[in-house]
Amino acid sequence: MAKVRILSDRVANQIAAGEVIERPAAVVKELLENALDAGATRVEVEFRHGGRSLMRIEDNGHGMSRDDALLALERHATSKIVEAADLDRLASYGFRGEALPSIASVSRFELQTREQGSDAGTEILVNGGKFVHVRDCGRPVGTRIEVTHLFNSVPARRKFLKTDQTEAAHIVQCVRLYALACPRTSFTLIEDGRTVFRSPECATLGERIAEIFGRQTAESLVPIDAAGADMGLHGLIGRPGVGRSTRHEMIVFVNQRPVDSRTLNYALIESYHESLPKGRYPLAFVFFECDPASVDVNVHPAKREVRFRSEPLVRGFVIRAVLARLRDLGSPAAPVPLLVAPAPLEVRSSGFSRPGSPLPTAEAGTPHPAPPAPIPAHVQPPPAAERFSVPLPPAPIVNQQSEVVNPPWRFLALAHGSYALFETAAGLVLLDRRAAHERVWFERLREQFRSGVVPSQRLLLPVPLELDPVSSALLLDRLKFLHAHGFEVGEFGRNFFRVEAVPAWMEPADAEPFLRDLLGAFRDGRLPDKDTDLAREELARLAVAKAVRLPERASEAELQSLVAQLLATRTPLSSPAGRPTYIELNHSELARRFQK
Repeated sequence: MAKVRILSDRVANQIAAGEVIERPAAVVKELLENALDAGATRVEVEFRHGGRSLMRIEDNGHGMSRDDALLALERHATSKIVEAADLDRLASYGFRGEALPSIASVSRFELQTREQGSDAGTEILVNGGKFVHVRDCGRPVGTRIEVTHLFNSVPARRKFLKTDQTEAAHIVQCVRLYALACPRTSFTLIEDGRTVFRSPECATLGERIAEIFGRQTAESLVPIDAAGADMGLHGLIGRPGVGRSTRHEMIVFVNQRPVDSRTLNYALIESYHESLPKGRYPLAFVFFECDPASVDVNVHPAKREVRFRSEPLVRGFVIRAVLARLRDLGSPAAPVPLLVAPAPLEVRSSGFSRPGSPLPTAEAGTPHPAPPAPIPAHVQPPPAAERFSVPLPPAPIVNQQSEVVNPPWRFLALAHGSYALFETAAGLVLLDRRAAHERVWFERLREQFRSGVVPSQRLLLPVPLELDPVSSALLLDRLKFLHAHGFEVGEFGRNFFRVEAVPAWMEPADAEPFLRDLLGAFRDGRLPDKDTDLAREELARLAVAKAVRLPERASEAELQSLVAQLLATRTPLSSPAGRPTYIELNHSELARRFQK
């Protein structure tokens, strides 16, 4: 049996780095926290190749003496706490003293620092946990840390890093969070020699949001300021009806610390339950303040999560505060009515019949309207007002494996405007109109995208689009992809664009929110750059939400046409989102339910 031994400091630091330094963004986070704790009013962050080859953080904070700089590279050396009880009174971002030695153990680490009153600064170079030199240097008051060749000494960790683009996105998001937390500090972020954003000192949070996320986003926010017995909430939240497809612009801070709190996130989402459709997330840049003793910031190795002593009290306070502010704003403009489905039927899998096989009619000789004739390709699409009143694509989709054109389902009734009931020889079929329309549109748009022929319409008045620097970079890198799919977007200034043309299936008013959702999908990696087919399929999935326009009522002919086109698709049983398009109750299931 192996003998018990004490690990060397170098190995211990590398193990600690596995907990604290998950990726390059974690390095930036730890060094940013040190800079802000040092009272910096100007911070510059530069990185290259997603942080693999270089990360540089420079500030004008208090700086350190030679002795303090050397001591800071020892494990658990910190100026923030002395006893465990100090964790209940934390007013700083960093406090454990693990960051610098952990980073230095897995990279080439160079630190230059000078404090006020010193004639010369101190330069320390550490390579893979080994000190190379300590010497004097000339520099202004403050600290400059340069981290290169991250994880070179532990190649196994380097293999787990994602692409440069993904790692860069994490770094940019990290810097933006701390820029929002400290609007009175000037931030500059440089990626591969290009300035991503430069935000001077801002007097208010709104000004900082406008600098980072754009004026359009800032103008859609309203202030919130609420106080309770032992807690408070202030910041900016989105107006009713203004939402996003991702949570990237739902940001919360606890005692000025940016965190990922399920309690606060769910409270915000629940507060907008009646103001946003399902699947949309509110805009929020809110600061939650409470007694430091009532929140534990030491539950996560990277201090990314926090735990409240009383989660229900916090959740209830935030919901009441946000709901009260939304009520003060009055009722929003009438949104598109949501389709509320009744309680789902319990249907056994054996109750479904194959959609590709024709069913015998319940009554012989029952007439059925013929499906609409396809519109010739040379005919131009109708004006927007007419086009969007037509719920189906102009040409039916043909499934090579099925010749079903006019299914022998006898229409009975339309229930709640959403569900069409049909009688068949096997029993009853209940069709979800929206799910069926989405499946037909999805396959039509997917075929359009694959063919490379996407009809578009030029706009008489271009749609303005202002984005944050990250979204702007994403958009600029994918202009060719957008142009190939019916969009025409031109750059019109720093982080400002004009939408000159949109696909024929889109209303001009939908261009701005759709492009924001599309960029959110790019950021999440749902539209991969290297897999064009998968990107087109996801684009079609996003598009059906905008393409489908359901009138409140539908005629029997329209519903029969919908069924014919649905059963001619390749996957008629489900919508693009995976919801059933129809359910079938056969005779045996009906008899069982009625206890016959």
